[in-house]
Amino acid sequence: MSRTPPTARTAPTPPEPATGRTSGTRPAAPRIAVVGGGMAAARFAERYGALGGPGTVTVYGAEARAPYNRVLLAEVLTGRYDAESIALPLGGATARPGCEVVALDPGARTLALADGTVEPWDELVLATGANPVLPPVRGLRRPDGYGLVEGVHTLRTLEDCSRLAEEAVGAKRAVVIGGGVLGVSAARALAALGVRTEIVHQAPHLIERQLDPEAADVLRERLRLLGVDCYTGNRARAVHGGEKVGSVELASGYRLDCDLVVLACGTRPRTALAHAAGLPVGTGILVDDRLAAAPHVSAIGDCVEHRGTVHGLAGPAWEQADVLARRLSGAEPDARYPGTSPRARLSTGDLEYAAFGTVDETLDPGLDVLRLTDATRGSYKKLVLRGDRLVGAILLGDLATVDALAGAFADGGTLAGHPLHLLTRGTAMTGVAR
Repeated sequence: MSRTPPTARTAPTPPEPATGRTSGTRPAAPRIAVVGGGMAAARFAERYGALGGPGTVTVYGAEARAPYNRVLLAEVLTGRYDAESIALPLGGATARPGCEVVALDPGARTLALADGTVEPWDELVLATGANPVLPPVRGLRRPDGYGLVEGVHTLRTLEDCSRLAEEAVGAKRAVVIGGGVLGVSAARALAALGVRTEIVHQAPHLIERQLDPEAADVLRERLRLLGVDCYTGNRARAVHGGEKVGSVELASGYRLDCDLVVLACGTRPRTALAHAAGLPVGTGILVDDRLAAAPHVSAIGDCVEHRGTVHGLAGPAWEQADVLARRLSGAEPDARYPGTSPRARLSTGDLEYAAFGTVDETLDPGLDVLRLTDATRGSYKKLVLRGDRLVGAILLGDLATVDALAGAFADGGTLAGHPLHLLTRGTAMTGVAR
């Protein structure tokens, strides 16, 4: 993913609001309110505490549970983890689960809760996350228009996970609509529970944002061995069954019988609160390199648009949280977020991959590729190079060298030794192409 040019939209810097405080100053013991109880919120709170930030941090979350690691929801579904084991530390911050924020007043520096309570703040951090996207598929909603029909699920919260786990008991067939990271994880988890599962994905291959076609073919075969079939290049057109799902119809007219449907079609930033408060909003909440949306108002995570990019991944969200914690704590008052190079990682024991940087060498004729495929181990490795510098990589099925490669990439791409050594270290080489 290329970085948006400097002409891209960034958050304007409005004048300092009239609050009775001295312009540009902050109390010695500021009250920091974090709106949102997700991974970005927890990371900010933990890092702010670790840096010895002054004042108090309060994390307001609409969910009944304190922040937890959403990346591991599929593992909770399989029973590998329970809800308590994926809880995230808050570094001494106060958690306010079940306290939905319904309105913000940046001028008065207050927020309003669903129960009518109004709370003051000195610094506001918006970490409102994102909502799952519902695809344009007929029959998803109940006849009265409220809610999804029985058997159709999203997988964004622990509550979603609990409902899906209950319905998976006794289910025979499931269809996952969407073959990105979440869709693949959900399909693998359902298959592990003994449910025959099929993925319907509109793109030509799975996880097309991070994997190339060759890696996706290896992944598809690994999924098949786990009990998951894939229909790539296909679009789900309708869900049939009335009150309870019975099948998914593809655009071709072919129907897949099923007891369960999981929607994994991406997310959309939650920006309603920011928009209603008059904060700058594009696709996400617009922030500058300080992650500021307005004086004393910052935003991080899936709700954020920075330099024209909405990442929607845990890695960038945590990097943003780290930068903001350094700035607001005073540890690094001038901390800036330069953006995040695209990267992703999935590790579930029997299915793992990592990808970062530029993985499509066709975008630049000056790039070279070193590729290794091991059909016996079901692994695929690819390095994308510009001269002797690493600009991207894909590792699937064997992450033995991922730390070395990721470290080299983060340090500007300089490799220690021949790149083939980094691909083959600890593995059996069965085929190399460059």
